[in-house]
Amino acid sequence: MTGTPVLLAAIAVLAIGTFSLRFAGPLLRSRFEIPERTQQFLAAAAIVLLAALVATSTLMDGQGPAGVARPAGVLVGGVLAWRKAPFVLVVVAAAATAAGLRLLGVP
Repeated sequence: MTGTPVLLAAIAVLAIGTFSLRFAGPLLRSRFEIPERTQQFLAAAAIVLLAALVATSTLMDGQGPAGVARPAGVLVGGVLAWRKAPFVLVVVAAAATAAGLRLLGVP
């Protein structure tokens, strides 16, 4: 159990670092002026990163492709979310689509 103290110390350091970064944001916001163009770039970058995460999670399963059922479920959920359906309906419809396709033998 020699690794337990090291693990606890690492968790404590990461927790303190995370808290410090989150606490420093509001404190330093009044001291620095971020240009409008940079703010627009950061907003676009966040959207691109989120889209990449969704695409990767949707299309890949471990080392190979995810098949058809998962992307179809995500597509159904995405369309319903775009049409402003209730969140529960979006999740249930996406899961039901993927499960139904897998029940029919679609990978």
